[in-house]
Amino acid sequence: MIDVLIAGGGPAGLAAAIRCAMAGLSVTVTEPRPGPVDKACGEGLMPAAVRRLAEIGVYPDGRPLRGIRYLDPAHRAEALFRGPGGLGVRRTTLHAALAARTAALGIPVLPARVTGFAQDPGGVTATVRGSAAQAGAGGADAGETRARAGAAVRQVRARYLVGADGLHSAIRRACGLDPPPSRHARFGLRRHYATAPWTDLVEVHWAQDAEAYVTPVSDGLVGIAVLCARGDGFGERLAAFPSLRECLNGADEATDVRGAGPLRQDVARRTAGRVLLAGDASGYTDALTGEGIGAALAQAEVLAACLAAGRPEDYERAWRRATRKSRLLTSGLLWSRHQPLLAPRIVPAAERLPRVFTAIVNEVGRA
Repeated sequence: MIDVLIAGGGPAGLAAAIRCAMAGLSVTVTEPRPGPVDKACGEGLMPAAVRRLAEIGVYPDGRPLRGIRYLDPAHRAEALFRGPGGLGVRRTTLHAALAARTAALGIPVLPARVTGFAQDPGGVTATVRGSAAQAGAGGADAGETRARAGAAVRQVRARYLVGADGLHSAIRRACGLDPPPSRHARFGLRRHYATAPWTDLVEVHWAQDAEAYVTPVSDGLVGIAVLCARGDGFGERLAAFPSLRECLNGADEATDVRGAGPLRQDVARRTAGRVLLAGDASGYTDALTGEGIGAALAQAEVLAACLAAGRPEDYERAWRRATRKSRLLTSGLLWSRHQPLLAPRIVPAAERLPRVFTAIVNEVGRA
């Protein structure tokens, strides 16, 4: 029996696996998608996220970021990071760096999916299914393998199961922890453009009902992520940001549009016996403050500590403590965004109160 089985090999799952291995736990990851795995996200890492990656031996290539800039048609506010800065990192580059560290630690990654599980006082027995061609991967710890209707099925026995399988987590749903639909559904769309970055900050362009995030991720590539309600496509949404379109200046589209959402997932709790949730599966507010990866890395740290101590019941409180600052800021900013009188005043307020804006950005950026 292994200590931890992690369902989901994205950044949250791999970071949790690395932390668990570093804490002396035996761990296996299941991920059906071939890597590196891409996803619609802003791709800007705050200083705390860069620090936590270094703590687990992960140093992805990227573009240094000095801070955050808010812009609307008439106002502009900047908050620079104090001390070490952030990093703009292509999502596939980040995943590849985490996967390389996972491999270096000898952590098995099964090309398969957890399709069911049962708990008892001593652990969790998970049904793991991959293709027939993948049968036998993962070694003896992966459990017995048998072919059924062209599929490889394994029974994996673990002390704990971690669901790190994304916004619409199947593990969370199986535990009866899925939240009700959000009243204010928001979605993310992202595309890259082949152009030299014009900024070394993450730019957030504000329009009436959408935001556009600009993140330089290499010397010749800039990512644009648009957050909005369900509706028009990426091109139509980008039209709401004329100053941003001028910066792009006819740059070639380097990637297809990727989407994600609905973003808000108000998960009530993160544990169900010996099953724990991490990353987006554990709950998500919004991408408005760009804290997705940072929060996942903080969760991985406390999750591994709780499991290494044999105290999974401590994880809920540790999760809340580790994500408190980012959740408060994101919830408050998102609430303001939905208020007709407050929304147009967000960027002007940041411009008028630069010290406050800088203090907030750095408080969250260091968390």
